Amino acid sequence: MEKYSQYRDRGSGIAPFFPIPAASSGINLPLHLFLFSVRIFFLIPAFIFYFAFLSWLPLNALVKKGALWILLGIPGIWWVDLQIDGVRRGSLGKSGTSRRLPHPGTIIASSFTSPIDSLYLAAIFDPIFTASYPNTRFVQRITLFQAMVRALLPPEPTPPRGAKLTSLSALVAENPGATIAIFPECTTTNGRGILPFSPALLSVSPKTKIFPVSLRYTPADITTPVPGTYLQFVWNLCSRPTHCIRVRIAEAVYNTSKTKSQFSVGAGSGADQPAVKARKNSYQSNFFDELHIGEKVSSSDTLGGESESDEGLGAEEKRVLERIGEDLARLGRVKRVGLGVKDKQEFINDWTRKRR
Repeated sequence: MEKYSQYRDRGSGIAPFFPIPAASSGINLPLHLFLFSVRIFFLIPAFIFYFAFLSWLPLNALVKKGALWILLGIPGIWWVDLQIDGVRRGSLGKSGTSRRLPHPGTIIASSFTSPIDSLYLAAIFDPIFTASYPNTRFVQRITLFQAMVRALLPPEPTPPRGAKLTSLSALVAENPGATIAIFPECTTTNGRGILPFSPALLSVSPKTKIFPVSLRYTPADITTPVPGTYLQFVWNLCSRPTHCIRVRIAEAVYNTSKTKSQFSVGAGSGADQPAVKARKNSYQSNFFDELHIGEKVSSSDTLGGESESDEGLGAEEKRVLERIGEDLARLGRVKRVGLGVKDKQEFINDWTRKRR
């Protein structure tokens, strides 16, 4: 792997884009073949039934969550190790602890390593999923199926042409009864490092809670840092006897880069409303949010989706992103790296060309 040394982080030596090899089946190959054949027989029909039929019905959220747990259970995801900052083991059900979990009106900033990330978050929190991009504060609202597929596709540095973009603050205002999920790294890794974040989190209201959520897997070979590995992912997922999800949730973080003076409460409304002021700021992408918090814009209205770049971030804005990044790194027991979406694109090109 030394020929890919340029894709290791210079400070830590971590290579976040390398696929994690699966352990050899050895004498357990017959067992793995049996498990795979049985599970795939049930998983494919269940997957098609849910996403082609059940997900479109106006059913109770508990019914859909139950169906998603069945999808998780078929390939052997039996055990979830959950820990929450500030909550002792065994005291999760006590009064007051529920506010330390993501709840309607809050943001989930999750690590991004596998299609299972989205499936688990949907089974627990039933959030609205969004796609983020490296150089814009706007996000694209997507479905659970799209969120899972994105974990198997190449990274997208800019939004697709014609995509409907909006800000996280607008999504929260439009959907006060839902949780919003964002994958701020913008692309998947192998779980061994935290990539630089999209500035989309900086569009969140200073009163909205942001919960960093770290998801890790044992064994870790069901991560999908290299796109297009559909068959390998399905084999690793269905041929192992069991999988464990290690879930860590940090205390809520607030977007302190937005001063409270930017927001005022309307006389006839209890919701946060943006103050309409002819004020210049260091980023123009949120100007639309300050005028119309619920208004959506297309990617063509934001200069091809690149309305904001890292160079335009202020000191406090960088501190907010660093705080969330440090929380995710601490929860996952990994380090932050300097490699981003552009580096992963170059890695994929080299990886594909040399393997050919």
